[in-house]
Amino acid sequence: MSAYPISEREFAQFQRFIFDIAGITMSDAKKALVSGRLAKRLAHHGVASYEAYFGMLSSGSHKEEVQIAVDLLTTNETYFFREARHFELLKSAAEAARPNLRANAPFRVWSAACSSGEEPYSIAMVLADTLGNAPWEVLGSDISTRVLDRARTGHYPMERAAHVPPDYLRRFCLKGIAEQQGTMLVERALRNRVQYRHVNLNTTLPDLGQFDVIFLRNVMIYFNGDTKRQVVARVTAQLKPGGHFIIGHSETLNEISDAVRPVIPSVYRKAA
Repeated sequence: MSAYPISEREFAQFQRFIFDIAGITMSDAKKALVSGRLAKRLAHHGVASYEAYFGMLSSGSHKEEVQIAVDLLTTNETYFFREARHFELLKSAAEAARPNLRANAPFRVWSAACSSGEEPYSIAMVLADTLGNAPWEVLGSDISTRVLDRARTGHYPMERAAHVPPDYLRRFCLKGIAEQQGTMLVERALRNRVQYRHVNLNTTLPDLGQFDVIFLRNVMIYFNGDTKRQVVARVTAQLKPGGHFIIGHSETLNEISDAVRPVIPSVYRKAA
């Protein structure tokens, strides 16, 4: 049993906290997750209850701690080349765009909830293979600064790479040896092609420019209907005419957005 038991009232405070900041609707089943992930912060600050910790977050004078709490409550595991068909579509879209690419009009892809970086690096591998020296850019963004810091390292347990095509693994990744055995490192040239930014999709977006393809996968499952509509409207506004919008296979835009039209399940396109 946790040294810091959390009451229903305290859990409701954190449900509201993460909804107000990130738009995430946290089910009652997440009570143990909240108490487990935040207990170390109570110990760190020497506060005796979740209510006291919540009061600290609400005071307005602990902005760094607010970000730490958000990081702890929003971090999700992922892996390279999740849902392989999406990367086949990305390859086709990049090939089709190649003849028209110029330095001032590169092929741009946004991983809008990139977690620890596996998705944007998977995207970068496909673009490096397909477009080579033609101009292209990849942006990864997330609400968690902690996972963004990890993404920038490009260093992962080897099991995350189980779905990386063997040719890509040889060309774009370094296998750990000695004390790094069992890990892999995305090679520096590819890491340098991926930019990371801290972005909260639940608020007005910064100026990110327009994109040919946007991945917003396995994120909407955490949002209620109104938040889904608002987030999708913000994100699809960054999509170029004719661009592709990719969501998770368990998600749908039915009654969420008419800014894009379905192409195949989980893949949508903006009218040209």
